Amino acid sequence: MSNEATLHGQQEVMHGAHAHDHGHGHDDHEHHEGGFISKYVFSFDHKTIAKQFLITGIIWAIIGAFFSVLFRLQLGFPDATFPWMESILGHWAKGGRITDEAYYALVTMHGTILVFFVLTAGLSGTFSNLLIPLQVGARDMASPFMNMLSYWFFFLASVVMMSSLFVQTGPASGGWTSYPPLSALGDASIGSKIGMDLWLSAMALFVVSQLLGGLNYISTILNMRTKGMTMTKMPLTVWGFFFTAVLGVLSFPVLLSGFILLLFDRHGGTSFYLSELFVNGKALSNEGGSAILYQHLFWFLGHPEVYIIILPAMGMVSEVMAVNSRKPIFGYLAMVGSMFAIVILAFLVWAHHMFVTGLNPFLGAFFVLLTLLIAVPSAIKVFNWITTIWRGNIRFTPGMLFSIGFVSTFISGGLTGIWLGNSSIDIHLHDTYFVIAHFHIVMGVSAFFGTFAGVYHWFPKMFGRYMNNTLSYIHFWITLIGAYLIFWPMHYEGLVGMPRRYYDYSTWESFKQFADLNHFISIVVILVFATQLLFVFNFFYSIFKGRKLTTQNPWNATTLEWTTPINPGHGNWPGEIPEVHRWAYDYSKDGHDFIPQTTPLSPEEQANGGH
Repeated sequence: MSNEATLHGQQEVMHGAHAHDHGHGHDDHEHHEGGFISKYVFSFDHKTIAKQFLITGIIWAIIGAFFSVLFRLQLGFPDATFPWMESILGHWAKGGRITDEAYYALVTMHGTILVFFVLTAGLSGTFSNLLIPLQVGARDMASPFMNMLSYWFFFLASVVMMSSLFVQTGPASGGWTSYPPLSALGDASIGSKIGMDLWLSAMALFVVSQLLGGLNYISTILNMRTKGMTMTKMPLTVWGFFFTAVLGVLSFPVLLSGFILLLFDRHGGTSFYLSELFVNGKALSNEGGSAILYQHLFWFLGHPEVYIIILPAMGMVSEVMAVNSRKPIFGYLAMVGSMFAIVILAFLVWAHHMFVTGLNPFLGAFFVLLTLLIAVPSAIKVFNWITTIWRGNIRFTPGMLFSIGFVSTFISGGLTGIWLGNSSIDIHLHDTYFVIAHFHIVMGVSAFFGTFAGVYHWFPKMFGRYMNNTLSYIHFWITLIGAYLIFWPMHYEGLVGMPRRYYDYSTWESFKQFADLNHFISIVVILVFATQLLFVFNFFYSIFKGRKLTTQNPWNATTLEWTTPINPGHGNWPGEIPEVHRWAYDYSKDGHDFIPQTTPLSPEEQANGGH
């Protein structure tokens, strides 16, 4: 098969299939079966690399979420002291109360870690790696070496970002967006010293990782599909990963250029972002730069970024919902088309983050129109998800529950985007808690729900075992209810004008009224964080002690990953790669509960043109 011929001999390591000779000779390089380092550390196998991304992402998620617990303690209990905090944070929490500088550092690192290191690298890195070769019918990625490099650049970025937490002046504290001039001047704040340099270096390494991964995902999907796997026969998961990779490859370089210019301003004496500034009463010599230029470069990635986060989740939710409704996905081509529309529009709306920068209102009107247009493909997707489960024979597996939860949070979080997309309303709501409520529900919670759906659904494929169902259900219900209890009240705080990123609201006459509400939100945050630790326990316990898989296809799904052995080796299929004859969603058809993609079309189906 021509697809196999594109792979090098060393990737053709078959799982326990050395007896088979299928035209590739016996160049079976035993080292993949052997050494711990080559099998689990510097592995070329896309499945192992996926696990590396996932476990690194889980570690970062715990750290990022723990930071939010720390700063929520400050917001919910502004007058209380927590002596244990001083023993963790040292002089950053003198007397058991977080200092104002530490508060900003925690908020900054919380945003950076969760947006980039967890929901971008953790989500795409895990599932693009795991599922693209398995679902399109490839032995591995187009370049397994580049794939391995992608993870190790991410690991390096993680080490640099982690090290910034331990420098004396502390990590970056200019917000996850790191706007200049605060981030460009070392004297502007303590968090703008070496912590900011480490932040920028880590982010540069992170961008390299994303580009290596993205180019690989695109190449694999375009060039390495098995015989019969046309683009329109691919599961929606693969479409989601494909569009995500395209967005990343086109937008991450712009972010990198913005960061490099910022490093020049910090250390090279340039003035890309700086002009006519005074620090501590002293005039700086910088002239001619524009701080707004950085915002354009940042948000040109920053808006595609939210779709880089949500598209993989959309693809996985589509797949999990179809499998567990025992129905074909409703409107397959509309689903693909709406993803494509989102990709195009994602590049045309970045200035909606900048309505209050002095942007010409006439120009702003175009961005309002294009922003509101994104509601159309999003609504098509929501309609199709609801129609897919409509009158379905639903199995409420943990993956299915998180998929339904995803649709719920995507709707309720997305609707507030229509408010914020209107510049006249946004001028009042910008930088208030309304914005926090909006993007945490639609991007943060929804993307996590998509991730959890993916982990619960494909865990048996990854580790050959099931996760514990009881713990999964507890995880789902507390997380869903908790997420709404945390973020829904923030809309009301934002409507009153309560600004985000403030250290203490208790001295404000206008916002004192929310003291009890903030107290309540902080308690729920602690409960929800504890529940995520329950998930982490379930995950690691199940890897070693979970109920073992006894069948290749536990969910009775149609896609190719369930045609591989329970614990596939490097190469995925012991014999020939299966040939595909039909699309990925033949459920409840012609008296069959499901028809795998590898089943040839019947004469009647051929007469009907395939589907």
